[in-house]
Amino acid sequence: MTGIDAAQLNFSPASLHVLNAILGIVMFSVAIDLRLSDFRALLRRPKPIFVGAAAQFLVLPALTFLLVMALRPSPSIALGLILVASCPGGNVSNFFTHRAGGNTALSVSLTALATVAALLMTPINIALWGSLYAPTRALLTQTRIDPVSVAITVGVMLLVPLAAGIALNHYRPAVTACLRRPLKWLSMGIFAAFILMSLRANWAYFLEFVGVIAGLVVLHNALAFAGGFATATLARLPAFDRRAVTIETGIQNSGLGLVLIFAFFGGMGGMAIVAAFWGIWHIIAGFAISTVFSRREAAR
Repeated sequence: MTGIDAAQLNFSPASLHVLNAILGIVMFSVAIDLRLSDFRALLRRPKPIFVGAAAQFLVLPALTFLLVMALRPSPSIALGLILVASCPGGNVSNFFTHRAGGNTALSVSLTALATVAALLMTPINIALWGSLYAPTRALLTQTRIDPVSVAITVGVMLLVPLAAGIALNHYRPAVTACLRRPLKWLSMGIFAAFILMSLRANWAYFLEFVGVIAGLVVLHNALAFAGGFATATLARLPAFDRRAVTIETGIQNSGLGLVLIFAFFGGMGGMAIVAAFWGIWHIIAGFAISTVFSRREAAR
């Protein structure tokens, strides 16, 4: 490997533990918005959930593979795009869905469902789509990624805080009412600060390679939003639900992607910069698309 594929970013084991803890806090801040009744309501009307899950775990990885085959980027960049597309939706999607006038309850429930489904679907999608493109297949062979280890990592990081948050909201709703707003902003602030500090520690790499990656990430993110919107439209969801599915598909848990990259791929440069830039860009894109949506009330 040469160039960006051979670059190894500066990221200590201690930093990885900090990132794990931050993502646990972020997931917990989402979970305290959930009630068991939310899931019962979705069981009575499951179509939007199935559509949202299909957009995230089937449509987006397939579109990502087509993008990789069309543009043939460097192997580590290609695998970074595939890995991000294989992650569940990010919890900031709930904020953007609310801002867009979409179905926030659906968005929160999709985040929770995708988190649970990621235990199985994230390692499957990384292995499946990564193996179909020869250069990324070679990287997967060299790193010998273990799907079971990936599933355990996802489970400990996301499912444990999810279950804890739902349980707290069920048994101590007064506590979660006090925690909800400050914890959501605090968790987002801590996560953003961590990403910025990590970029600062690897600023030379970022400046050297971001020009190669930025355009691909912007295009990939636009493809994610478009894929979510098209899937919801073809499924004939009302605009209220369509906005939630669109945003949920376009906002990915790039923080989880970074954890997987440093835990299983040694902080490979192209992959890590893709995930880090995704983490910055999808916030900008989320604000833009939610602003556009908010200009017209969504039909329910």
